Amino acid sequence: MELERAKTYERLEHPPGEAQADFTTIEVCRNHQLISYKLLVLSFPYSNAAFVYPVPAENQECFLEAMEQVFEQMGGVPQRIWFDNLSAAVVHIEKQGERQLTDMFRRFCAHYRFEAVFCNPYSGHEKGHVEAKCGYSKRNWAVPVPVFESHEQLALHFAEQAEQDRRRPHYAKQQTIEELWRDDEKRHLLQLPAEPFEAYRLQAAVVNKYGEIRVDETTIPLVGQVAPGTEVIVQLFWDRLVLLNPRHESLLTVPRPYTGRTAEIPWTQVFANWLRKPRSVTHSQFLRMLPAALQAYITVGDLALRKERLQAMHHWGAIYSLEQIADALLVPGLEQEVSRVTAFLGMKYGGRDVPVTWRETLSPPGTRAENRLERYDRLMEVM
Repeated sequence: MELERAKTYERLEHPPGEAQADFTTIEVCRNHQLISYKLLVLSFPYSNAAFVYPVPAENQECFLEAMEQVFEQMGGVPQRIWFDNLSAAVVHIEKQGERQLTDMFRRFCAHYRFEAVFCNPYSGHEKGHVEAKCGYSKRNWAVPVPVFESHEQLALHFAEQAEQDRRRPHYAKQQTIEELWRDDEKRHLLQLPAEPFEAYRLQAAVVNKYGEIRVDETTIPLVGQVAPGTEVIVQLFWDRLVLLNPRHESLLTVPRPYTGRTAEIPWTQVFANWLRKPRSVTHSQFLRMLPAALQAYITVGDLALRKERLQAMHHWGAIYSLEQIADALLVPGLEQEVSRVTAFLGMKYGGRDVPVTWRETLSPPGTRAENRLERYDRLMEVM
């Protein structure tokens, strides 16, 4: 009876050129802050190849931008792609299982000519390959935390990681992933269209009495450009907002604000941990998140000096910003000496209530404005 009730599974065969898509959440670092980002993963079960692209959110514009970018990386379009029922593509699931798709996703599928297939609700195992690949990419390509200054730099980092990964042998077949992808999968891709798909939404907004509009929970000033009470049109792209007047003429283009989760790195705790184990500094993932001047300052070879500087950083980090400390270390004449840097930071950023000019109160009356000393001579009866 127990044997009859036991679940058994069957190995599935996947045809070349069929892909699965899903998002995973990763942590990245920018401007010394941890930021929650989304990584779109498009995987091919036949060859075990994967292509990825990072975006700041999981909204419809970011989703379609990421899909378009991975198509460009592949040099073609899969004939069939499996998705879960993400809101960027599916509006509603009918009783019979039919999906009511968003208008923009329907146009996207028609533009690139691929078939979109959706899993049953709460059945992520139906696209188990990409589920596993999401975990793999998160563990291997986002650890340690990627540090970036621009979105292009972050996208290049993940594209290079995925390309290097395709050079390893397939887990079951006697070929590399790249060979299977190049020889068997790529020839099944559809040709890219001559023009890319332009993904954006249109939204109306009314200028308030202060000459502002509200978009994505952000206030955008339009003073002097549009009269209060006027309705303007907003084009919402994944990375920017384009504001149009009623004649559809461009008024202003601004970066799209994202209110994704950010977290301040607890630097005082990081410095305290390094102070206990100074040799660990050069192997810590947090080292790369510091300004270059601070990296050089605390990686000095002399361990006694390194510990002294870490002690100072632990103290400074509780009072001043990393940028202020880095600037102080670059001031000529301080020689990066702890006591001198401490004094400089205190005088420049300490916010002490020091008067602009000191009021001198010790000299006898009538002598405070005298620059000459003859009055003192007369008082001493020298003259």
